[in-house]
Amino acid sequence: MGKRPLILVSNDDSYQALGVHVLIERLVEIGDVVAVCPQYPQSGKSMAITINQPLYINQLPDYKGAKMFSATGTPVDCIKLAMYHVLDRRPDIVVAGINHGSNSAINVLYSGTMGAAMEGATFGIPSIGFSITDHSPNADFTPCLRAVDLLTRAVLEKELPSGVCLNVNVPNIQGVPAEMKVCDPCNGRWNDEFKEYTDPFGRKFYWITGKYENLEPDNTETDEWALAHGIISVVPVAIERTKHVDTRIDWLDQVIRQYREK
Repeated sequence: MGKRPLILVSNDDSYQALGVHVLIERLVEIGDVVAVCPQYPQSGKSMAITINQPLYINQLPDYKGAKMFSATGTPVDCIKLAMYHVLDRRPDIVVAGINHGSNSAINVLYSGTMGAAMEGATFGIPSIGFSITDHSPNADFTPCLRAVDLLTRAVLEKELPSGVCLNVNVPNIQGVPAEMKVCDPCNGRWNDEFKEYTDPFGRKFYWITGKYENLEPDNTETDEWALAHGIISVVPVAIERTKHVDTRIDWLDQVIRQYREK
């Protein structure tokens, strides 16, 4: 009997986040899970790495049979530390999330969760990032569960094109979404990103805020359209940004049909 697949888990909301615990609970049914997550929240870190300070790894109590570690760096640091200093064999898949908040459209460029998934892809490991459009620390992740199961198993079986990972976003709706769709990332931008304040000493400071502007609200092929209509969006993401990469994944259509069939 062969070994169970080794699943490396990380996130950007820290090892304490509910989303990563829900993810682990699903993945331990599929394989052996090792989670290496940031010690503190690292949202918006993208693929940042720590250069000018030491990194520490702390082993935590196992969770539902998964080995748990926290690290003092970014999500990408966590993947690198796991690969070089935690794991005793190469993982079969990297799964990041479940993120509290959407990583659709341009947000994929800023996301620490997707930074972890993309770092997995740089190692040549099939990788997925999962997110839900709910920032609440007590978010209900029920809408994500079927997608996590189907896509993780499918990627383990079929793998992904070299240099391509999946960005999966799930709408915050009651129950389980009836549809899942392969989408294009929506063309949009953030406006009024920083609000100006004045501190007690009369010095101006700025706090990130802003509103996302969808530049193609009627395009039914985008992830933003899908999420607005209660549909899970699946966007293949290429880590190579300086040349054209074919992100077509033929077997995804079969998984989409399987999802719809319940």
